[in-house]
Amino acid sequence: MRIMPISLSRPGMKLAKKIYSDNGIVLLAEGIELTSSLIRRLGDCGISFIYIQDARTDDLVIPELLSDETQRRALQEIRGAFNAFTEQQNKRKNGTYPYVGRKMREVMQMIMDDLNNNQDAMIMLMNLHTVDHYLYSHSLNVCVYSILLGKAYGYNHEQLTTLGLGAMLHDIGKTQISMEVLLKPGMLSENEFDEMKRHAERGFYLLKDEPNIPLLAAHCAYQHHERINGMGYPRGLKGNEIHEFAKWIGIVDSYDAMTSHRIYRDAMLPHQAVEALYSGSNTLYDTTMLELFRDKVAIYPIGLLVTLNTGENGIVVDINSTCAHRPVVRVLTDEAGVDLKTPYELDLSKHHNILISKVGYGEQEKNPLTA
Repeated sequence: MRIMPISLSRPGMKLAKKIYSDNGIVLLAEGIELTSSLIRRLGDCGISFIYIQDARTDDLVIPELLSDETQRRALQEIRGAFNAFTEQQNKRKNGTYPYVGRKMREVMQMIMDDLNNNQDAMIMLMNLHTVDHYLYSHSLNVCVYSILLGKAYGYNHEQLTTLGLGAMLHDIGKTQISMEVLLKPGMLSENEFDEMKRHAERGFYLLKDEPNIPLLAAHCAYQHHERINGMGYPRGLKGNEIHEFAKWIGIVDSYDAMTSHRIYRDAMLPHQAVEALYSGSNTLYDTTMLELFRDKVAIYPIGLLVTLNTGENGIVVDINSTCAHRPVVRVLTDEAGVDLKTPYELDLSKHHNILISKVGYGEQEKNPLTA
């Protein structure tokens, strides 16, 4: 299987992975043949990339960070929590929801159990085959990525739980933002952007007195848009004034936003998002934290088409956990684009003179690996 941009998908291609709804229902089965209508509908649902079948890479197994059951339960409980606070806003009433914290903690344990079963887990794209409400999947992704970073950083179980809860609920304040602003496809006006920015403060006040939610998790919601140069919001905190949990969440919040389809733009691939984050090194984001993040991100996902500096084309088939920017590539064509009779695998961590020079292919280019 390999990753294909939805914009370049063509009728006749076959899905290599199921497409799920946010409640775990299979919308499109593995092996289904794509039609123009299906491709259009997937694009309309916010799917930027899909996995398609390719006989030369049909042995690839794409690792999943979470089991289907954990992902289904997590999205269900996140949706329930957001709906509870939205209802509070709609009815203009105050109150707490003790069950929200309990259910979030149950989900946190399921997530950590799954991640503990894979000690070498990398930060991998989680939204290639789920159609759902962006806010829910984004909250889950930021939670999982933050826990992976926290584990690599050396946090204990209690710290990871608090970090994970803060990450999962970091955007809960958006339940208090009008849908017109939240879902506006174009650029926000100054007044609309001011309203959007209030979600951080509103998230803090929603969570700070909530039973079973640590106060520090509420501060994660409050601070995840603060930046170390003081140019963030809502309070313009600088450097060590920002809790390190919020700094981690700020990095992965930005990363997941960039690698997810949004109303106003298509998703970036991981290597592009990491490059964009590094443009804010030591101004927006802590450089040491960015370095750990970079080392934990699978910047070239399994199934991705790449071109090497030798001119050969291939597919990423494995990730080196200790050298993520140098994956294992199955070379499928020579430098002239001619299919090799016997494809071979090249571990770039052992061939330092060979580099990935290009990822994917452009709209106007011929796909050298036609399905």
